[in-house]
Amino acid sequence: MVQPGVFLFAGQSGRSVYQGAVMSITLSHRSLMFCLSGCAQAWFAAGAYAEAADWQIDPDHFSIVFEADHIGYQQQLGFFLEGSGRFRFDPETDVLSSGRVEIMSDSLFSNHDARDNHLKGRDFLNARRHALIVFEVSEYFVAEGVLRGSLTMLDETHPIDLEVVVNKQAVYPFGHRKDTLGISASAAILRSQWGMDYGVANNMVGDEVKMRFEFEAIRQ
Repeated sequence: MVQPGVFLFAGQSGRSVYQGAVMSITLSHRSLMFCLSGCAQAWFAAGAYAEAADWQIDPDHFSIVFEADHIGYQQQLGFFLEGSGRFRFDPETDVLSSGRVEIMSDSLFSNHDARDNHLKGRDFLNARRHALIVFEVSEYFVAEGVLRGSLTMLDETHPIDLEVVVNKQAVYPFGHRKDTLGISASAAILRSQWGMDYGVANNMVGDEVKMRFEFEAIRQ
């Protein structure tokens, strides 16, 4: 009987037991090293993927829509055709640590040249002097789906809350084939808070402006 830790060297059977033991130890060692190596690579890969990353809004998939009441007859729709944005976000933990969106005031479009020029002028956006409308993130409340930040317009900065829905996160199926977030966001503001009060007193143009953002953001 072979006791634990004792090898047989006498005869063929002894050599067989010894060789088998050595082979078993060698294979076990290699299997352990392979497992440790594979597990380490998987752990580091998962850790790298789960870290907060920079995301950039794809300008080709960025829609900015606004609407305001016009003398009670209808909600006038308009667009901003140029905008950009970046944010730092960890989709594994839902931690949004920073973010900034810039909208070009002069890119306003409502499908009517005279109205567009009026809205870009001094009564409203004063786009010549104030080229940018800027939103900066301060907090993200995941459970409530609320993104809190500050909106700067006409040199005035005030807090606003946006309702946010993350529609999808996946590797894009064609083109750049990078990890992509699809997001819908909306907010309502009183433009008079930013000193834009034309038409408010006589109810010609509504004070409340509803805004909607639809975009895709690509992990950098």
